[in-house]
Amino acid sequence: MILKNKEYEIEIEDLNNLGYGVGHIEGGVVFVGGAVDGDRVLARVILVKKNYAIARTEKILRPSVYRTEKPFCAYKGCGGCAYADINYERELELKRERVQSAFHKCGIKNAQIMPVFSTYKTEHYRNKAQYPITQDKNGEYRVGFYAPKSHRIVSAVECPLQPVLFADILKALIEFFKTHKISAYDEETGKGLLRHIYLRASKDEKEVTLVLVINGRSLPMSELFVKEITERFSAITSIMLNVNTDDTNVVCGEEYITLYGEGYLFDTMCGVTLKISPASFYQVNRAVAEAIYTKAKELAAFKGDECLLDLYCGIGSIGLSMADSVCSLIGVEVVPQAVECAKENAERNGIKNASFFCADASGTQNIIEAAERSTGQKISFDTVILDPPRKGCTETLLEYLASGSCKKIIYVSCNPDTLARDAAFLTQNGFSMSEVYPYDMFPRTGHVETIVCFDKQ
Repeated sequence: MILKNKEYEIEIEDLNNLGYGVGHIEGGVVFVGGAVDGDRVLARVILVKKNYAIARTEKILRPSVYRTEKPFCAYKGCGGCAYADINYERELELKRERVQSAFHKCGIKNAQIMPVFSTYKTEHYRNKAQYPITQDKNGEYRVGFYAPKSHRIVSAVECPLQPVLFADILKALIEFFKTHKISAYDEETGKGLLRHIYLRASKDEKEVTLVLVINGRSLPMSELFVKEITERFSAITSIMLNVNTDDTNVVCGEEYITLYGEGYLFDTMCGVTLKISPASFYQVNRAVAEAIYTKAKELAAFKGDECLLDLYCGIGSIGLSMADSVCSLIGVEVVPQAVECAKENAERNGIKNASFFCADASGTQNIIEAAERSTGQKISFDTVILDPPRKGCTETLLEYLASGSCKKIIYVSCNPDTLARDAAFLTQNGFSMSEVYPYDMFPRTGHVETIVCFDKQ
């Protein structure tokens, strides 16, 4: 029987995607914070559940060969960098193993998992960050990230995953808020103004969008704020307020108020210039995203006469990068601002064979049927690009794709578990599966992006 608060010597056998070492005590599974696979540790049990226990490392008795000599990050407790304590080669191995495990669990034992693609840039690779902000009892501002499974903010202004410019901007913002006594939001009381700071940068960091998520509709000293911040940071081309007055865990509300600039920025992906609004999805690691889109186009092997259906298309980044290789492109996205950006992006790049619809991709059948009725022409799509959120695709959508004219599906996924689940459905309903290609979109974290091609048999 595992006892809470008791110390145990534990051999760490594995490391999960949340950064917990995995071992056993008296035959029971225990997840150990601060341990990595190959360690032998003295750990104190802090929680006991029916099927597992959680412990924290008190002392490393024998360090793993995978441990890094130099800590990746000075901040402790935010939980973002699950693999901060191991060398990067081991991280890539673990991510490949995670993808393989997901397919095995779904019954696809013969999946061929390729080595994980990486640019080997593990620092300052992100182009977007959302920082919660609060104040302590002394009125000092705390900006950073939430600790795992809590809303306790771990101060991490100089996060090594974010651009150095972001840290400089955060320091200037905190200085302004402190000088002008602008309050931060308190989740317990529902009072206070500042909730989150949202930053997004273009590839070369020459354009930065700054969004303050606030519990209200206006910012005190807003004109002075814009003047001081833009004079200090010429890269900031847009400053916006996002209105979020709800008692919710959702970061951003639906309304944006522009204080400065046009309210969007531009970036280039696979030769396509993209307009990106704050509400629009855009991959946070541009270099790896470009590699994924290149692989997607390679797997599609277009002949030039195809109709391409791009589902969960966002601002159109994937589909538009392929538009020159197909006869026509239809994109579907549920976020209205993203759809408007997609339409503008097509026009801006002189792409005339693209159409975009604002709707839930799960209802694609209704969209296609409505388009057929309005045009009086049958729409037959040959290739489908899927890039769904972490929950994957609905069975309704997969059934529609499997029963229709679709000959090829290129599936881009941020969650190996739901990808494997959907792959099992497709391979049981008339499709064969290519090799599985993992990509390290988020180095040092437990996340892995994956792309697979399915061909109709």
